[in-house]
Amino acid sequence: MERPLTRNIDPGRGPLDLAAYEKAGGYQALRKALTTMAPAEVTAMVQQSNLRGRGGAGFPTGRKWSFVPMGDNAPRTKYVVINADEMEPGTFKDRLLLEGDPHQMIEGIIISAYAVQARTAYIFLRAGYTEAYRRLEAALGEAYAKGYLGENILGSGFGLTLALHESAGRYICGEESALLNALEGKRALPRARPPFPPVVGLWGKPTVINNVETICNVPHIVAHGAEWFRGLSRGTDGGTKIFGASGKVRRPGAWELPLGVTIRELLEEHAGGMRDGLKFRAVLPGGASTDLLTAEHLDVEMDFNAVQKAGSRLGTGTMIVVDDRTCIVGLVLNLIRFFARESCGWCTPCREGLPWIADILAAIERGAGEPGDIEILREHCQHLGLGRTFCALAPGAMEPLQSALKYFEEDFQRHISERRCPWV
Repeated sequence: MERPLTRNIDPGRGPLDLAAYEKAGGYQALRKALTTMAPAEVTAMVQQSNLRGRGGAGFPTGRKWSFVPMGDNAPRTKYVVINADEMEPGTFKDRLLLEGDPHQMIEGIIISAYAVQARTAYIFLRAGYTEAYRRLEAALGEAYAKGYLGENILGSGFGLTLALHESAGRYICGEESALLNALEGKRALPRARPPFPPVVGLWGKPTVINNVETICNVPHIVAHGAEWFRGLSRGTDGGTKIFGASGKVRRPGAWELPLGVTIRELLEEHAGGMRDGLKFRAVLPGGASTDLLTAEHLDVEMDFNAVQKAGSRLGTGTMIVVDDRTCIVGLVLNLIRFFARESCGWCTPCREGLPWIADILAAIERGAGEPGDIEILREHCQHLGLGRTFCALAPGAMEPLQSALKYFEEDFQRHISERRCPWV
């Protein structure tokens, strides 16, 4: 099984330095792109690879790049921004790549910038990732010293300035337009769209924003071709995916596997199954802002379309596994409290609705719930749903709640009728 993203990563040592990365084939894809391919050919290859964004939304990467104005009449100033603000609860895949193989991402950024003819790029890094910051800073220094960054890279006439920016430390910064505001030194508020960032982005200029894992795939696509990349997957979407599992499993962790691996295979073969004495009850398949799935979904393939068809989202592909001794009401309350705290406060449904939901859930959990509370929660799932708020934070927060009410309404009813949490 090929694992291009993690082939250089060894948890027992630090990341490869530049010389070792080159020895392993690093920066050869950059050389190929800059010396044998036109920018449009790079974009076309990424489109043909069926690479979809690994940050959660799954938007086709090459298609996003194709929206950037090109040609003589296009703006001369363009940007590439890497969203490394990994703050989705339960998600830790990008940290593995940032700390384990920083040169891989740097190479991917340079190739991506060449494809859209951007001369400046930024890595927007989660504030708490101090070790990743240190390792990226060292790798950037090596890349500049070797001439992979700066002016006239490999004699191609193309140059790139790449800067590392530490996040403001809020979850909303991971929303791409709020990220742009934060990068500009403003309050991290989402922007109205359209216009979209590939046309009007950072400082009003065309901007491509991609996730860490997404951009790390780019050197491998250029090096081996679109057909090879598509062949790594078990479905129509191209490539491998870094999947993760947290919760009360025997071996929590992250693994690079083909897109389309089943939830059962992830849980039983890679995470080792549930801990002794515990049974599987549910899973959040793609991080905290995805709908719960149950035992009937264990054979669902972990790719974008299959998980959506099952009623959830692939999201970041990092599963939060729920056992039979974990209170579903308490679980959802914990998540809603997080999202309420991290709301930017820009729109009323999110600013006022999330704390209200948290208060209702807290009352139910401590045994003070009322029979009408469940219907109020259901109404809020609609009021804070897609299209009702300025960005996707509140709709994402509703996904674990609406699915908990769908599959585990009896748990909520027991809390209310017994006037206590049955799992205490």
